[in-house]
Amino acid sequence: MSASPEAPAAGAETPPTGAGPEGRSVRRAVEAPSTSPDPGGLYGRLKAYEGRSAANEGVGKDLVNEPMIRHWCEAMGDTNPAYRGPDAIAPPTMLQAWTMGGLSGHSDRSGAHDELFALLDEAGFTSVVATDCEQEYVRELRPGDRITYDSVIETVSERKTTKLGTGHFITTRMDVRANGKLVGRHRFRILKYAPARRTPQGRRPRPVVNRDNAGFWDGVAAHKLLIQRCTGCGELRFPWLPGCNGCGAAEWDTVEASGAGTVFSYVVMHHPRFPGFTVPEGTAAGDTDPDGDGSGPYAVGLIELAEGVRMISNVVGVPYDKVRIGMPVRLEFLRVDEELELPVFRGGEGG
Repeated sequence: MSASPEAPAAGAETPPTGAGPEGRSVRRAVEAPSTSPDPGGLYGRLKAYEGRSAANEGVGKDLVNEPMIRHWCEAMGDTNPAYRGPDAIAPPTMLQAWTMGGLSGHSDRSGAHDELFALLDEAGFTSVVATDCEQEYVRELRPGDRITYDSVIETVSERKTTKLGTGHFITTRMDVRANGKLVGRHRFRILKYAPARRTPQGRRPRPVVNRDNAGFWDGVAAHKLLIQRCTGCGELRFPWLPGCNGCGAAEWDTVEASGAGTVFSYVVMHHPRFPGFTVPEGTAAGDTDPDGDGSGPYAVGLIELAEGVRMISNVVGVPYDKVRIGMPVRLEFLRVDEELELPVFRGGEGG
């Protein structure tokens, strides 16, 4: 997914996904805390955009098609037979994917959408984070369907103060049609905010710890990599979620990972450089740190654990340009500063 408000930027924690009532899929990531005053009457000007169009007569860049369905299912690990074969349907949660603009962006956004975001930027709310989305499904999509959509600015919240900073929650509603008929609705909420404070120079950003994943971080503190296990059906899951995607049960326990894994996929981060993401000895190749601050290129891997689940972490112990898909790795814990220790995976002889 792209790093626009359509999806979280790379490196961000993925919002938990759960099944809502009446065929809805709901993802939650940030709650809206207390309100604060409205200096200069800004909220009144923002409120005037409610009900205005955000996108007019948008057209999906591709017909619903089998390759995209296959790629989605492979990425999600979804083996449902309904998504394969001559009578295949698209996974319902792909609803937004058929409307996304990709790297070339959107050409159908309205003037009102751009004006609203410019007004927020001018007021100092220059940062953005996706907070949650809600989807309603009317009927399934099938290969060959032509997707069109319209979007409206549904609500603009009062000024809110969160741990990230102060800003406004913007909710847009998209009505999605296939061959002219309504197939679903997609509500997307973002927070446009002014950051509360900057991460100190050279310090790695803190992970977001909440009631759903606190047990995982407790395990890391004890040098254990804990995987959730549904006590209803026994399915393992990672990242940690409040409920089981397999059977919907809310009860779970944990199993400790053996620490063995392989590189399922990876990227190398070259730019921008973040001094907080230092390069451990033995992971860089050549002149990788021209600034002398330990911020040279580093490998980020999607690691498939021996237990069958996958997680994202750094690959260390080998030059970043020697990391390969299928490379065996072994879990270890890296202390990045006096307060923070993280699970990473060592390749090479230690893998």
